[in-house]
Amino acid sequence: MVDRNRPAAPTLDIRGLNVYYGSSHALQGVDLTLPGGVLSVVGRNGMGKTTLCKAIMGLVPSSGGSIRFNGQELCGRNPADIARLGIGYVPQGRRLWRSLSVDEHLKLVGSNKGAWTVERIYSTFPRLAERKGNGGGQLSGGEQQMLAIARALLLNPKLLVMDEPTEGLAPVIVAQVAEMLVRLGEEGDIDVLVIEQNIGVATRVAEKVAIMVNGRINRVADAAQLAGDRDLQQRLLGVGRHGHEAEPEEKGAVSEEAAPRAPAKQRKLYMSNPVTPTRWSQPVPVRVLEQSARLVSDGPLAPADAAELRPLSPAGEPVVLVAGTLDTKGEELRFIRDLLKAEGLAVRLADLSTSGRHSGADIPAHQIAAFHPRGASGVFTEDRGTSVAGMTLAFERWVKSRGEIVGVISAAGSGGTAMATPAMRALPVGIPKVMISTVASSDVRKYVGASDIVMMHSVADVQGLNSITRTILANGAHALAGMVKPRLAAARKPVPADVRPAIGLTMFGVTTPAVQQITAQLKDDYDCLVFHATGIGGQSMESLVDSGLIAGVLDITTTEICDMVAGGIFPAGPDRFGAMIRRRMPYIGSVGALDMVNFGPPETVPEKYRGRLFYKHNPQVTLMRTSVAENVEMARFIGARLNEMEAPVRFYLPEGGVSALDRLGQPFHDKAADEALFRTLEETVRQTANRQLIRMPHNINDAAFADEIVRAFRALHGTSRPRASKTRR
Repeated sequence: MVDRNRPAAPTLDIRGLNVYYGSSHALQGVDLTLPGGVLSVVGRNGMGKTTLCKAIMGLVPSSGGSIRFNGQELCGRNPADIARLGIGYVPQGRRLWRSLSVDEHLKLVGSNKGAWTVERIYSTFPRLAERKGNGGGQLSGGEQQMLAIARALLLNPKLLVMDEPTEGLAPVIVAQVAEMLVRLGEEGDIDVLVIEQNIGVATRVAEKVAIMVNGRINRVADAAQLAGDRDLQQRLLGVGRHGHEAEPEEKGAVSEEAAPRAPAKQRKLYMSNPVTPTRWSQPVPVRVLEQSARLVSDGPLAPADAAELRPLSPAGEPVVLVAGTLDTKGEELRFIRDLLKAEGLAVRLADLSTSGRHSGADIPAHQIAAFHPRGASGVFTEDRGTSVAGMTLAFERWVKSRGEIVGVISAAGSGGTAMATPAMRALPVGIPKVMISTVASSDVRKYVGASDIVMMHSVADVQGLNSITRTILANGAHALAGMVKPRLAAARKPVPADVRPAIGLTMFGVTTPAVQQITAQLKDDYDCLVFHATGIGGQSMESLVDSGLIAGVLDITTTEICDMVAGGIFPAGPDRFGAMIRRRMPYIGSVGALDMVNFGPPETVPEKYRGRLFYKHNPQVTLMRTSVAENVEMARFIGARLNEMEAPVRFYLPEGGVSALDRLGQPFHDKAADEALFRTLEETVRQTANRQLIRMPHNINDAAFADEIVRAFRALHGTSRPRASKTRR
């Protein structure tokens, strides 16, 4: 790159930028710095990339934050002033005049006062010279894009903002545009911010690539690293994913360019007349004024939904949350709130209603709805089912963003229970959670999952206050208060110096000797939590990992994958191993009990499995030996998940058998099936110095196998007793 003796100020410096479309929070605390040269911004559709361009150009107003160009603030300026400062814009969709010829387009903006002249444009884009007499509507898509870029270059800008410059172009034209951007970066006369969905172009033209996810800059990656890391592209950009798959979220991920910011002074800006009044206008309702208010800032805002992340209490005081649909359960929820306040707790009322009516809640529904990936428009729809699903997701995301919540309670029927419990499950294990519900006397697995939610049956419907509901609601409120108060008292006490960090181990009956030997060697230094691998066991362990309550994992028994693949009664979920991936935790695992699928009594085994090898574990549990094909499928699933892990991985393959029943001479010994499992894992896993598959000539329950597992664990986590954390939650 050409050194131009730049001033200290970066070409473009964006801090805490927030933009709303009505109640939809399009840009959520965006931080982005372009020191000079070319910077690419990539992201899926709807992530806010075009809104970012428009905010820079003054085409949409910002509700907070700062945009500085060579040290000059752009927020509040009109687009013409911004262009005169030296910023050129190539909008998505080209925006050409159909009736003007190519030459007329260029002469309209061209001059001879800068490096870029009409003559230079024609030499750079020979195709435009050939078509100089044709109108804008007579050009191909590639020719139109060339003309849009040329028009911006003729302004001789210091900064060029390009929104999807290669969208819809033929590959040969894409290559020409990319080559031109590379030349601009090498010449150094113009800095470029290029918004691009084509990963190949984005990583070719720039050294750094900013990745945009849900209205935020998730991270700024090295272009070479991003270009060569398909897994990273899939996780952050959805490359190769299907449209229905969830958007990945990475907690705490911020731009590598972000710098510390001073706290901003924020205030609400109300418009007395959101719609231009006429002589027939009626007074504007208070709820409309409240919902149309904008949060403005006198300085940079904090990142991550800064416009909505107002403190729940002064100085971050811990609070208890009472959540529910206030339009239908307002009387009951306020009754619970008043009881908790009487207990001396700081309480906040959160409204999950989708009716759009004002409720007077501490956290109104539109504030929570703004946390939907599409903003409030994803919640307040014409379809009730869509609205409920949208609010469920928005509330879960809102809860994840809070750090002050020390307890949560709700009261509802089946619909409200389904809305509230996903957010409860998102809270760390140990934070008290009470759900008073009409469905609590039935199967509540889909509501509780692997969390520690207390389900209380409401007995009578949660519909008004009466002698029964008052008693039940009061019991729930006092139960929550009884759980919260000791936690608050304990948080004020120092953590004992001899507290051992917790580690998680997975075990099945047929891997019990292995786990017992491992635990015996580690129990003096670690609090060993053993999880029975019955579907919910793996989920519970990973829930604790996600909550930060487990410092390490010895995932010896991954048998839940068998039931997931073959339809057994103890299946893992599709997110198995996800917590270790998200937490970037060193992972030690093995193929424990991957030789068996669990069914109930023999008569419950599906007809399609008749003729397979079975073992009667007890009258209620029938085990089926996994086949070669099933082992191949399991290995591919596990291998793909191991490939997603960025922390060190040690995954052990015991050639002497994966369980007590797979040892030589035992009923499930099947060397061909085991070898299919091991070989497919070796073919699937991309092994590196950090990610290793290790074969051992032992049965999983042999002492030598346990010794090697312990040695590897201490190598990754330290050989001496670790120091306890001094923080509580």
